[in-house]
Amino acid sequence: MGMSVTISVATEQDVEQIFRLQYLCFQSEAALYGNYRIDPLVQSLDSVRQEVASDCVFVARLGEEVVGSVRGHVTEDGSASIGKLCVHPRLQGHGIGARLLRAAETALVEERGAKRFRLHTGHRSEGNLRLYRRVGYETVGTSQGADGVPMIVLEKPAEAYATTA
Repeated sequence: MGMSVTISVATEQDVEQIFRLQYLCFQSEAALYGNYRIDPLVQSLDSVRQEVASDCVFVARLGEEVVGSVRGHVTEDGSASIGKLCVHPRLQGHGIGARLLRAAETALVEERGAKRFRLHTGHRSEGNLRLYRRVGYETVGTSQGADGVPMIVLEKPAEAYATTA
């Protein structure tokens, strides 16, 4: 019998695994855009460490291995910005991303008072767009990432977080 994937708050001890996982997971996104300078690939270890210390960060674990992560923080206008959702390529398609998203949304509402959720994904990232739309996010606009990648901006009201599958 195999182990189950568990979702928990990230700790300082998870930082290096999150950093390595993020680098692995975002290779496919970089290839999709022909741009290996996207933020998740150039983020420093110290920056990840700061996010784990200050933001709402969750990890998915398979035993002791971090196999997924997500981050979020609430901005001054009460919007929760959610980002860098990633799941190890060998475990994608099993609902781990949706579970991580649900954990982040719950904490951002219950612990940090979020009024709405906002996230960005690349315009060619069809798998990401499918997940986000399936769990209630709607396109509200577009933007351009600092790395030049055209992004789709999606939002959903915080009251809808319970509907995340």
